[in-house]
Amino acid sequence: MLNFILNTLIDMIDKTIAVVLGGGVGSRLHPLTEHRSKPAVPIVGKYRLVDIPLSNCINSNIRKIFVLTMHNSASLNTHISESYRFDAFSKGFVDILAAEQTNENTDWYLGTADAVRQNMSKYDRIDHDTILVLSGDQLYKMDLEELIKYHNEQDADVTVATIPVVEKDTTGFGIMKVNGEGVINDFVEKPPIDIVGKWKSELPNSFVSQGKNYLASMGIYVFKRSTMKKLFEEKKTKNDFGKDFIPYTVNSDEYKVCSFMYDGYWADIGTISSFMEANLRLTGFLPEFHLYDNQDKIYTHSRMLAPSKYFGTKITHGLISGGVICHAEEISRCIIGVRSRIGPRTIIRDSIVMGNNYYQSVDDMDQLPDNKLLGIGSDCMIQNAIFDKNVRIGNNVTIIGGPGLKDFENDQYCIRDGIIIVKRSAFIESNSMIGLV
Repeated sequence: MLNFILNTLIDMIDKTIAVVLGGGVGSRLHPLTEHRSKPAVPIVGKYRLVDIPLSNCINSNIRKIFVLTMHNSASLNTHISESYRFDAFSKGFVDILAAEQTNENTDWYLGTADAVRQNMSKYDRIDHDTILVLSGDQLYKMDLEELIKYHNEQDADVTVATIPVVEKDTTGFGIMKVNGEGVINDFVEKPPIDIVGKWKSELPNSFVSQGKNYLASMGIYVFKRSTMKKLFEEKKTKNDFGKDFIPYTVNSDEYKVCSFMYDGYWADIGTISSFMEANLRLTGFLPEFHLYDNQDKIYTHSRMLAPSKYFGTKITHGLISGGVICHAEEISRCIIGVRSRIGPRTIIRDSIVMGNNYYQSVDDMDQLPDNKLLGIGSDCMIQNAIFDKNVRIGNNVTIIGGPGLKDFENDQYCIRDGIIIVKRSAFIESNSMIGLV
């Protein structure tokens, strides 16, 4: 009997494909998305955003994965091709499907559902019964096997992953009204706070005691293959899962739509401020998102970097990647990315340094003036800032972000949500002062 159950689960997972949505222009994460797609944005010093859903899939034995992108996909293509190579016997793959104009369709992706719809012919080449739709800009760990198993046990046409939230957070999400059997009876997209009280769901006391009476959509969906094809035929002019397809199926007597409640850590990384917060929270002593796991690892490109080295640096709550050369005086609550170079007497607090794509040669360093070397110079004061890849920060530079700053942008840096973001490959001259100085 046990073997039968295990074989059924294996077959169920084997006949599941995952589709990771790469998002559109990613304007809310500008300028980090100026030269790369949203899933390719670096996170936690050594990873990319796309590594999160891909790692969740791999850890859940889902190995047939498509990543849908439309804008600036070159670096994402390179990252995935260098990082995710399955052996010839596993039948696993991670394929990138960039938006393309064809004789049948001259439009780019018009929404989440349209992106999936435009690639249906490519999925049909793979034997599958279930389609798992994931977002490419979220930070979480989920046992997707459990999600697929629940979807099949419920015999649901559509399953929506949901997370309990308090009342003040409901206005930013699609909110589900779910009965005791896990079936979604009603759905509203980003309800006004004055009417949200009628959208409470039947939740365990452990959540109710925390004021979490509502279930919000995580933007993670499971569809029967037959259901998805039927919906695309019925709603040919509709383009978004959250705004169009989920409300339609919930309000139809023809479809069974269920909620899979997730109670772990989850962060939607859609803005500069949420990106900053999600990163810096990981520098805490016991962060909710656990990186140090023997089983549920986060996979990424293996760079074969040398150990990081420090010279008299005081580090308080820092996540430091490989290949760093640091002479800084202090690093406090920071993410320091691969191959970062930081000069003497520099102080960096509450910031993200994404690092560099390469090391400068000794000859190159000898020929350049000290204030134009790759990395951060000496005697700098940095706080509430994000440094994109390959920046050159001169000596005696002060960059301090804060809530009092207005949004601003020029060729070298921009300010969003009070955070100063130095653009990729930008050069900030010595003695510059930016922000609250």
